[in-house]
Amino acid sequence: MRWSVGIEAEGDRMLSREEIVELADAVAASSGIATGIGTNRYGAQLLVEAGTRDEAIEKATGEFTRAVAKAGLPAYPVVRVEAMGEDEDAESSGGEFGGSGGERGGSGAGKDAGG
Repeated sequence: MRWSVGIEAEGDRMLSREEIVELADAVAASSGIATGIGTNRYGAQLLVEAGTRDEAIEKATGEFTRAVAKAGLPAYPVVRVEAMGEDEDAESSGGEFGGSGGERGGSGAGKDAGG
């Protein structure tokens, strides 16, 4: 099954447009998009194939970590992870991968760990 996994990391300085463009280039291989211009957070939304939510989060986190390193970004701690399977809430959220189900913080508890 395909999963859409969103991951955000937060640190102590604002990120430039150029840094987030580098992250966007690095996650493009995973059909990913990047966020964070002008904030102290960077993030990505990735599509992965996995059998379970936990497997999807594990795969996406690995891709995210590699992309962050490739982009030359600082290794900030992950503060938010959410995953939605292609068959979850498609009707009620207005389309495939539309809702915000399956959120969990970087440590596995809560919606926004540390913030």
